[in-house]
Amino acid sequence: MPPVLVRITTVPLSLQKLITGQLLYMRAKGFEPVMVSAAGPESEAVVREQETPLIEIGMTRKITPVQDMKALWQFYRLCKKHKPAIVHSHTPKAGIIGMLGAKLAGVPVRLHTVAGLPLMETQGKTRQLLEAVEKLTYACATKVYPNSTVLKDFILGSGFCGPEKVKVIGNGSSNGINTAFYSREQLDESKLQELKASLGIAPEDFVFIFIGRLVKDKGIQELVQAFVKLQQLYPQVKLLLVGPFEQDLDPIADEVLQEIKENKGILSVGFQNDVRPYLAISQALAFPSYREGFPNVPMQAGCFDLPAIVTDINGCNEIIQHGENGLIVPPKSTVALYAAMERLVTDKAAYAHMQAQARRMIVERYEQTHFWELLLKEYRSHLKQDEGI
Repeated sequence: MPPVLVRITTVPLSLQKLITGQLLYMRAKGFEPVMVSAAGPESEAVVREQETPLIEIGMTRKITPVQDMKALWQFYRLCKKHKPAIVHSHTPKAGIIGMLGAKLAGVPVRLHTVAGLPLMETQGKTRQLLEAVEKLTYACATKVYPNSTVLKDFILGSGFCGPEKVKVIGNGSSNGINTAFYSREQLDESKLQELKASLGIAPEDFVFIFIGRLVKDKGIQELVQAFVKLQQLYPQVKLLLVGPFEQDLDPIADEVLQEIKENKGILSVGFQNDVRPYLAISQALAFPSYREGFPNVPMQAGCFDLPAIVTDINGCNEIIQHGENGLIVPPKSTVALYAAMERLVTDKAAYAHMQAQARRMIVERYEQTHFWELLLKEYRSHLKQDEGI
């Protein structure tokens, strides 16, 4: 029997987006993968795309102690039934459920990927609680994989665990990036022109794109404020927002929400399963997030030759080198974000230089198949079966 590999995230969207294609690769290398998450609208799609069964348990993304205990019991029983050789978790809630449940069930290899820490944006008792949960998660894990070097330093500096337990795979990331898939060559130029026409984008327009959840922690308020100021001087600019609103979890201010709805230069298209056409019709990425692990979006944008404006936070400041393939600004600074956006619009030489570097710098450092090979090596090393499974 091939060893069972359980991958657990809080919601199915994370299984779909964070580890795209990874489970097909691991099955080809001799594992029997099983996915675990809460129920969600992406459940059917992720089963089809990963060609892997999904077991749903009652996890939530909020602090819900009673529900969390039920989910822990469900996962413990799941481990007892399927007897996985490896449990590998992503996202904070799935981390504590997966690592604690697997340890209690006697799973020998328990791996946790850290791809961003919500506690970075919390204070007081909530932060203390989240820090305690992180420490318990890492204590139950046999290995912890921060997906960026800066995040590793934060974990060690916070005393969440010792250095022997922490490792960054390759140059960072949770899955690398499929640079052949994220390529203009994969797209139909006539359909791109149709998309531009449908959105009212003119040939002379300079389009800034944001991809992600439209929430406060992603810097949406600063982005909209900087854009509105820029728009007053440069009417040919557009702001393309690709992602869902989450007003119940991390709401943006009502006036910002109103601006998004009423400003004709702001194009909000909601969640898109395939972001490539939207990247292909844009000129630059604006990604002013307050916190990330190792974000996919700047890598995806780079593959489409887009210079990226990112904040000086872990992950982002490793993917982007200031002045080479984009610009780095302080988080939560509308003034600095505005200046960076204006520079890309007005400084043609600087823009051309960054555009020319963008794709090359991603391909050389983050090609997906290389990351998968390194992760497979980790799995085999933990199972002490270096001769192939």
